[in-house]
Amino acid sequence: MGKKKIVIIDDEEDLCHLMKAFLVELDYDVFLAYTLTSGLQLMDDVSPDIAFIDNNLPDGSGWEKMTYLRQKFPDCKINLVSAYQYITPEMKDNSAGISILEKPLRLNAIKDYL
Repeated sequence: MGKKKIVIIDDEEDLCHLMKAFLVELDYDVFLAYTLTSGLQLMDDVSPDIAFIDNNLPDGSGWEKMTYLRQKFPDCKINLVSAYQYITPEMKDNSAGISILEKPLRLNAIKDYL
């Protein structure tokens, strides 16, 4: 089995590159998208094992796509990322493979999650 694949969808490009450098050192294949549209296409192309999805993206709310992504990628561990937490009952269900990470992100928190 190859490396696990991670998709990061966030419009903060510096954060994406920092996370990518950190995760590549941990031996993951990492793919970046800076908009919701390009991120959803990337999810289709890559079929990641893990995804980090920001809520407030230039072209929509990443969190609003959570139900769709859970259905399309049931084995993907989804990490919702935002400076402002908005939690629905479905998001609290950790058995669904969803976690919520609050910005600013700590790299050790990401490593602990993985």
